Amino acid sequence: MTTQSEADARYFAAWEVTEFAGPVVAIDVIRAFTTSAYAFASGVRAIYLVASVAEALEFKARHPGVLAMGEDRGLRPDGFDFSNSPVAVAEADLRGRTLVQRTSAGTRGALAARNASRVWCASLVCASATARAVVASNLGAPGYVITGRVADRPEYGDDDLVVARFIEQARRGLALDPERVAREVAQSDEARRTLSLGPGHVHPSDIAYATRVDAFDFAMALQRDSDGSRLVAIGGRG
Repeated sequence: MTTQSEADARYFAAWEVTEFAGPVVAIDVIRAFTTSAYAFASGVRAIYLVASVAEALEFKARHPGVLAMGEDRGLRPDGFDFSNSPVAVAEADLRGRTLVQRTSAGTRGALAARNASRVWCASLVCASATARAVVASNLGAPGYVITGRVADRPEYGDDDLVVARFIEQARRGLALDPERVAREVAQSDEARRTLSLGPGHVHPSDIAYATRVDAFDFAMALQRDSDGSRLVAIGGRG
């Protein structure tokens, strides 16, 4: 892997990445892009990312057979087939299905990178595969979107930042400490907030699923087509 210094990588909040023209890795470990990865592992063909609940429901209405997953302020919106739960989609038979996903931080953060040369969406379960995909692209050092970062709550997003730095270490070929990063995510404030959401919105094992480092050997890349912003799995399926 490349030995470029970490100084080459940049870390953005969603509102800071809009003009960045390089490659981007959008991070949401609890739980959006963890849930996306488990959905692909369950056989999903594609996931369309949208910014609002209304867009998700409209997309679902215009595309019969599409299922909606995600959350609004952590809670499953009315009309959504799945909450933002990796356990829920891991237990479902989603072979060949298409999903539309909306989350408060992850999908909106990825879509904010509208000028990026390429966008990957990542979490711990596909961390090393994402690092390999960035290296293979030959696009240079990426910008990382810390999607959980909130302007008026600077303590938010620490779990995403830990994962971004882990992926950057993997990209640079440095020694990794998977147990440490999994522990930091599991003990984060975001993990505690998420587990407090209650039945129907979070599964008690969601954080355990989110901290399975490198559970899958695929990366997730965002593409544009006539229907919108389409997330696809690149590589193996875990």
